[in-house]
Amino acid sequence: MITVGKYHNLEIIEKTGFNIHLDAQNLGNAYLYSEDNELKVGDTIDVFLYENSKSELIATTKENIPTVGEFAFLPYISSISSGAFLDWGIAKDLFVPLAEQHRPFENGKSYIVHIYLDKIHNRPTATSKINKHITDFNEGTFHKNQEVDLIITNSTDFGYKAIINNSHWGTLYKNEVFQTLSFGQSIKGYIKNVRDDDKIDLSLSLTHKDLDKNASLIEKALQDNDGFLPFHDKSDPKAIQQEFGLSKGAFKKAIGTLFKNKIITIKSDGIYLNFKG
Repeated sequence: MITVGKYHNLEIIEKTGFNIHLDAQNLGNAYLYSEDNELKVGDTIDVFLYENSKSELIATTKENIPTVGEFAFLPYISSISSGAFLDWGIAKDLFVPLAEQHRPFENGKSYIVHIYLDKIHNRPTATSKINKHITDFNEGTFHKNQEVDLIITNSTDFGYKAIINNSHWGTLYKNEVFQTLSFGQSIKGYIKNVRDDDKIDLSLSLTHKDLDKNASLIEKALQDNDGFLPFHDKSDPKAIQQEFGLSKGAFKKAIGTLFKNKIITIKSDGIYLNFKG
């Protein structure tokens, strides 16, 4: 279903000059202004949808707008009696109801918020009371060495808390962090460990020991599949993640290790185990 506050791939159904109408299906038609002369009726285009102050459905091709269901670190703009407004990169500012502010917002500050769809007004709305949207426990979601997206939040005696993939809490330990981290910073990281209590430890890099484990994991998978796997350095990242629980970068490093040690051969259709004897 098409919703506001998210990206969708929509079909162009009408074009007059730079004015374009898109089929937003259950929401009706969306309006897009574009100076791209190559666009034509029947084409599809990726757009972000929102409603303007007149409740008209607007589309934009601007990238990297935080969407409904995500967390974002956004600057404060202004307030009214019922709430505050944050800048999230489009003409229509993002509203944070007063009841959804952990404390009243202040000039010159930015805040980590969770974006949700207000079911009453059907508009993207935000809350700085983020804990209710994050779980402390893994619940089988993540695996050791998995690459993840992090948003750095508060520092603790142990290090830093971070939001993992818009859903879970994790911890970066200060004796393992060798760079400056700031509140609200977005950064890539890795699942270092899932503890016995199902809480998650994080790392900003994979160690050589981890890389060796990844190489061993792939070698065992080859042994279990008659010495062949239909994966290589150009394979789809999602397929690699699903099959091995590794990022594409970690996978490429691992098969590079196997190749340098003459354990595998890399061909256009996949990787082959070099059997001995």
